[in-house]
Amino acid sequence: MASYEPLVYEYRGGLLDLTHMGYFCMVDERSQVIRAVGDPEEPVYYRSASKPVQALPVIAMGLDRKYGITEEESVIFAGSHAGEPFHVKALESIFEKAGLKEEQLIMNPACPAQKDAYLDWVRCGGVKRRFYHNCAGKHAALLLGQRELGGVTEDYWKTDAPVEQEVLRTIAVLSETSSDRVQIGVDGCGVPVFAVGMRNIAAAFKNLACLDTIQDDRLAQAAAEFVPRIHRYPHMMRGTGYLCSRINEDPNIVGKGGANAVYGLGLKKERIGIAIKAADGCEDIWPFVIAAALRSIGYDNRETLAMLDSLHGREIRNDNELVVGRWEMAVNL
Repeated sequence: MASYEPLVYEYRGGLLDLTHMGYFCMVDERSQVIRAVGDPEEPVYYRSASKPVQALPVIAMGLDRKYGITEEESVIFAGSHAGEPFHVKALESIFEKAGLKEEQLIMNPACPAQKDAYLDWVRCGGVKRRFYHNCAGKHAALLLGQRELGGVTEDYWKTDAPVEQEVLRTIAVLSETSSDRVQIGVDGCGVPVFAVGMRNIAAAFKNLACLDTIQDDRLAQAAAEFVPRIHRYPHMMRGTGYLCSRINEDPNIVGKGGANAVYGLGLKKERIGIAIKAADGCEDIWPFVIAAALRSIGYDNRETLAMLDSLHGREIRNDNELVVGRWEMAVNL
């Protein structure tokens, strides 16, 4: 039985209009729960929030150096890109350098998600490509890893593929659990997706922020190489104006979201990890809940807080930009 609880209240006028149920978990550097809404041991699928973790094996194997993949290009391994021209250019470059073909990606062709990129795509004839799919960077990393580990390259998506087994091990290490406790499903893009407890997701992001707490020297070194790249090239994490790019502009925070409203954050200076999950899948609550969590610990980067408020503050506005309601946290974080 799911243990989620009220997380955010949405008022329209003076009436409580919606209640966003969900989970929240904050852990310290020892992965001990500091604050929780809902059962912190409740298993939740990472969805794309796992991508910064899943990117580590390809860095640990040195495949970026082997193929001359630039630091900027490599960040797309951890991203859910929105199909802007610089995203597609990076993927084309990676595939050319590594001798891979776009057709080897298993997902269906897609169109760009970012508004301006989509309008340009329409004006140019609107031909769908696999490179436009938001998970193409993760799949590129999986293709590289599968080939390096001696598996059949085109089988990279199978649960028993060598690269997927290495990803599973990496998920388990960063999440501070055992591989046999990680639940596996199939993600929207066709590859395995991993579920662990909310506390474990928070622990994984704490580990990305606090590299000395990663209990695997090889993965710790890979994270030490890779995480700073995310801050140097945050636009590769999602795209122009999106939360996953904006949050990583703050060099103190490592953050990534996934489908159906799961979000992970690691804070370096504070040495904490945070996991958020809206049970109704409403991703709109992310900036509001993250801002509330940061304010609850006295976070001092005003630019980051202002950015979160600009994406979704307390006020609810209609299509005419009139204030018609407000959001309130259902709990005191």
